[in-house]
Amino acid sequence: MSYIKMIYIFVVLLLCAIQLKGTVKRDIDLSALYMGISEDRLPKEIIPLSYEIQIEPNIEEQTFCGYVKINLRWIADLKKIVLHAHFDLILKDDKIKLNQIKRDFGNHTVFENITILRSGRIPRKSIYVLHLKELVKKDSECILEIPFEGNILETSDGLFRGYYTNSTTLDQELYLATNLKPNNARRIFPCFDEPGLKVPFTVSIARPKDLKTIFNTPLLRTIQHPFLNNYMLDYFVKTPPMPTFTFGFVVSKLQRLNIDPINKTYSLPSPTINIWSNKFDTDSKEIHEKVVLIYKTINAYFNLTIPLSKIDVLAIPDLPTANSIGVWGILTLRETELLKKGYLVLARELVNQWIGSWITPEWWSEANLNKALTSFLAAEFVMTIDGGVEFNGKYPMTILYSLYYELSKRYPHSRITGMKQETESFKTELVFRMLNLTLGKVTFQNGLRKFILKYKYKTYIGEDLWAVLSNQAIRDGTLDSHFNISYIAKSWINQNRLPLISVNRDYYKRTAIIKQKVYLRERPHDVPEKEKMLWWIPILISRPDTLSLSNYTSNVWMNRTKQINIANLPDKNQFIIINKEEIGPFPVNYDQQNWNMLSNFLQTAKGRSAIPTYTRAKLLHDAWNLAYAGELSFATAFNMTLFMKYERNHIVWSPVFTFIDHFGRYIDMSEVHTKFEQYTTTLLTPLYEELGPESENEEHWKTEMRKLAKTFLCRAGYQPCIAAGQKSFEMWINKSDTNFDRIPKEYICPVFKWGSMEEWKFGLKHVSQFPKSRLRSERTFLLKMLVGCPSDHEKINHLLELVLLGASSNFTENDILLILNALSGGSVGYTSLLKFVFKHWTFIQERFQNKTNLWDKLISSATGMFATKEGYIMVKDFYDHHYGEFGSAQHIMEKSLRNIKEEAQWSDRNLPVIERWLETFLSKTTNKQ
Repeated sequence: MSYIKMIYIFVVLLLCAIQLKGTVKRDIDLSALYMGISEDRLPKEIIPLSYEIQIEPNIEEQTFCGYVKINLRWIADLKKIVLHAHFDLILKDDKIKLNQIKRDFGNHTVFENITILRSGRIPRKSIYVLHLKELVKKDSECILEIPFEGNILETSDGLFRGYYTNSTTLDQELYLATNLKPNNARRIFPCFDEPGLKVPFTVSIARPKDLKTIFNTPLLRTIQHPFLNNYMLDYFVKTPPMPTFTFGFVVSKLQRLNIDPINKTYSLPSPTINIWSNKFDTDSKEIHEKVVLIYKTINAYFNLTIPLSKIDVLAIPDLPTANSIGVWGILTLRETELLKKGYLVLARELVNQWIGSWITPEWWSEANLNKALTSFLAAEFVMTIDGGVEFNGKYPMTILYSLYYELSKRYPHSRITGMKQETESFKTELVFRMLNLTLGKVTFQNGLRKFILKYKYKTYIGEDLWAVLSNQAIRDGTLDSHFNISYIAKSWINQNRLPLISVNRDYYKRTAIIKQKVYLRERPHDVPEKEKMLWWIPILISRPDTLSLSNYTSNVWMNRTKQINIANLPDKNQFIIINKEEIGPFPVNYDQQNWNMLSNFLQTAKGRSAIPTYTRAKLLHDAWNLAYAGELSFATAFNMTLFMKYERNHIVWSPVFTFIDHFGRYIDMSEVHTKFEQYTTTLLTPLYEELGPESENEEHWKTEMRKLAKTFLCRAGYQPCIAAGQKSFEMWINKSDTNFDRIPKEYICPVFKWGSMEEWKFGLKHVSQFPKSRLRSERTFLLKMLVGCPSDHEKINHLLELVLLGASSNFTENDILLILNALSGGSVGYTSLLKFVFKHWTFIQERFQNKTNLWDKLISSATGMFATKEGYIMVKDFYDHHYGEFGSAQHIMEKSLRNIKEEAQWSDRNLPVIERWLETFLSKTTNKQ
């Protein structure tokens, strides 16, 4: 280290030691000189080559200070430097230095100072600009030195602090940690805070003597802090090239578990895996074994060892906000997450060491792709390790069914950005699953290995990944040489919808016409430009003699065409299945004859054993949702449930419970509903009785299925359930301690639905006088049951008098919103509400119309859920009587009328079909009994 450099560092250290004891003030933003600079991307005329950073946290003052030296290269002639610095980060303008690196005649490195004329932030942006006196030429290199100060936060952004209880002393222990994703490095030090810029870091961090610091790389050396007696200064090994968001450290009293590193027993070079914890017991060793197993599984898949000498896994008892924070070489997780059974969370964080840190998305637009890929791979590794026990058989069905539901709406997400991003990530994850199966697992695996090898230490965009996978698949012969995975993947990722495939067979020619269109479940189906939406869809055809084969390579691809013809199908007595095991995220409709053959086959023991589990679930799910969407007869959909009296697999039952719930609510107002409840009871009773009473240590799926069966039987009026519920309720009423958790929650709704007015009023009294010592979530649950379960209007009217006419002061505005929402869940609720509002219009309008949020919700709940001609007449009468009086809810009334008219037409077409099928089914069931 040069003498000048030592002097500079010591001066900065001295300033830190002094300034950390003072208060932190903001820099003053400069004027609109810099408004032209984009917050999204920094100019590319200057790039960083490396960082040298020293950070000095002052735990007592909850501040930090330090300095950063950035080695910069000019890509073009430029007279200013633009970089990131958060508003809360103070930069000492008068101490910023810029020196150009030059060579003298003896080829020695010399530094020439460049004058900084002025500097400051762009208003409302976390961008800092330094204007230089002279132009710096292209290919020049300079060292920029900036002292800085900031605040240690309480929330998990930037550099934050938290607390946990020491398991030995029971004292409160403080720790510091970083969370720099996605762009919070600028909160800690001035930098080029973009994921595409990967450079090495040389870092030193100060800490109190009784704490330890864990950084991305191993500790190199430690010295006594030159100015603070109770502080040490740790120097760390230089990092490999990495983006700013993977920079991270933790300062704490956590202790390291002493276990032999895995590279002593593992044949390949590998990092040492360290477990840091508040306490050491058998759990800590199990965590270490779990991490080692996951690491070995990932490393074997990629056959590429990440260039890390260590991976530190930190179990923090009370990590705020985030469950886990993974950076290059460090996995920081909430202790409860680490102690959970299963491997998924750890697998996802470890995969990120390969894809996310070693190779990195070039920009945040690719972050969704990276997240989806690592999530898919983590699920694959979990399946490899133990068959995915923690998924309970529901992966990927849970996310797939939620996608089917959300993306078939007229307006998906309704402007909820966070939900939209999550949905897009799930969809992309399923695209990776589809490619893995259709290209072949070996091809996909080899393609990813080559992808990592090509882009290690570098950044990538989506096209880079698609190109490597395409080349591998064409080389392996699993993809036609004229195809391109980029086209395939983008047709799914770039469209906020999913396709529906329809298959119409010509049984004499043994051919079929396959068509694709947008899958729309929610009416009306008037989505703009839906005719232009087309996908690349793998068409994998299974027949009775190929059901057991595990080959998922596609027979043919629909390459963004509306229709294709296929030949060489089986004869007229054999069904076909397309998209077995949900290879791709799309439902499939068939002609009537094919559906009939599938239904009959599933009612045989041979059929149920031959058709795989996910495929049986898919056939049920598709049939019901296609019927609801108007694409299939409800008689056919009901026929597809006939085999369920023999079915006992919880995965196949999962969509059945969903359709019972959704469809039951939908037809709640019609006369068909009573027959549907009888059908539900007939369907579920054998399952519930066969499951029997709960036993100790039984499998989770069995407990869950029993609970669901019991819940829906209770709702449908299953007499043993009602009797048991009323018995429990009577015990609750007669207890001096009226905590309602004494009654099983599945009994609450049936008692409020089928029980007496006195029982219902007892629950209402309990809500009104709810003890402050109890959890508010318990009151919320009880209130939802009181409002959403009753099957008679008297109970609802009594509640509405208290809530809407102001007879009770025990209900807040949030309570009223919750009540209105619950009322819209059943016909008794929303019909009673509409009649009540109609009757007391003047008073209710005067009380609520100026409270726009409440008023709009009130009108929406009272009018938005009707689905019959009778319902349309009721709402239209209400609208005509008070035309022009709805204020902000005028558009809600008009929307309700349009939707009800559409739903009434659907009801006119389908309810008679449903009623005839149910009557036939129930008569056969009665005759058998």
